Amino acid sequence: MSTDYQKAREDLGRRLRGLRVESPYGPLTGTALAQQLGWPQSKISKLENGRQTPTAEDLRAWAEATGQAGAFDELHGRLKGFESHIRSWRRQLAAGHRPVQDTWNTLVDDTSTLHVWESFGVSGMLQTADYARHIFEDYAALQNSPRDAEDAVRARMRRQGWLYRPGKRLNLLMWEGALRAQICPPAVLVAQLDRLLGIVGMDTVHLGIVPWEATLKLPPANAFWIFDDRLVVTEDWHAELWLDDADSLALYQRVWATLSESAVFGPDAQKVISRVRHSIKI
Repeated sequence: MSTDYQKAREDLGRRLRGLRVESPYGPLTGTALAQQLGWPQSKISKLENGRQTPTAEDLRAWAEATGQAGAFDELHGRLKGFESHIRSWRRQLAAGHRPVQDTWNTLVDDTSTLHVWESFGVSGMLQTADYARHIFEDYAALQNSPRDAEDAVRARMRRQGWLYRPGKRLNLLMWEGALRAQICPPAVLVAQLDRLLGIVGMDTVHLGIVPWEATLKLPPANAFWIFDDRLVVTEDWHAELWLDDADSLALYQRVWATLSESAVFGPDAQKVISRVRHSIKI
């Protein structure tokens, strides 16, 4: 977890503790506040010690229960401030994948140059509809989110129109493992690899593949996206991390450049993709 994010969560926890002990009703114990809110006492402890992220509803209930309802706006502002960097999947997917895809479409639309590293699957910018559908269905099952795969697929396919606009550039690196990951039926994966073969040489796409046998200067860790020189987005199982500080941008740019030293491009990239394609048994 981001150190800055955790510090912000701990700071919010200290503020919550302050509201509890400085209540105009008199100092409240954690146990008394938990009973008043109908929460387990452990939740009070986790929130105050920065071990759990509160919801907006938690903050409103806390402010009201401590007799300081007017503090909610400040508390909520703090929450929104650090959640702009850590975007939990639980909250993002509360209404399904379609709204998340719409957010990404806007983000990509406002970008001229993308630098992308994919280590576990084919980039959404180049996915076929069938491949994308399997991704959305599997993640919806994992996150117990609304099943809106068809709407999400349509939104993702619209994003790919960006590739055909003048002045746009996708610099994409993929590990060979991302090509081989059978996260969909073999026939769907073969069609997806055929799509990649057709992309090589497209003037708005610079596609590099890091083969199994390549010497790596860095491990093929999490995927990430760099949007121009303004934002990096990476993700884990629990959340997306949005980073816009100069140090993080510079770090991820160095990571991308280092990984690219192990990649092959053009006809050599096509050879790797073809090798993977012919290894798949339908």
